[in-house]
Amino acid sequence: MTADETYAWLMGEDEASFDKHVLASILALSLAEGGAVAENAGYTGMPEVLTAFFPLAKAKLAASGPLVRGADEASLLVLLTGHVSTGSAYEILLAGMVARRAQHPNHLWQDLGLRHRGELSALMAEHFTPLARRNRSDMKWKKFFFRTICREGEYTLCTAPSCGECCDFDHCFSEETGESLLAHLRRDSERAV
Repeated sequence: MTADETYAWLMGEDEASFDKHVLASILALSLAEGGAVAENAGYTGMPEVLTAFFPLAKAKLAASGPLVRGADEASLLVLLTGHVSTGSAYEILLAGMVARRAQHPNHLWQDLGLRHRGELSALMAEHFTPLARRNRSDMKWKKFFFRTICREGEYTLCTAPSCGECCDFDHCFSEETGESLLAHLRRDSERAV
């Protein structure tokens, strides 16, 4: 099954649910990468929240064992879980998924399988409100996360006294464009035919 087919299968007839779309995007991309989907997506066990969203996919989404997280991922998970909006099981699951997918090399919205950066900003505003409010300058999310981790750990990440004076300003604040990874996978599979 292609990533698009997996996404469509997971979504079913429920195209209106943003939270289900987010999970289906992450899971479809994680399944397309091969290997253990739980490991690729960053969750352990079979949380009831996944079963509630995708009851027919329970066997396919079951985790096989403990999840090993590197130091960067573990630090990001602590940051995210410490800034959830409500503390719901969905938000805790999502924090683990975002922390794992943030270890990939693309823009975070792409690594999550989302369509554009606006979806990531909406996700952050809804489920990680305290953290989203702190990103007042609309810094790229990965840069913002790790800058926040460094600041909270009292590390100095920037040599300039303010972002406006920094030579890396465009790397942190420039527009995030590009193709979604699910669209990229779709195009590659169509070319292979």
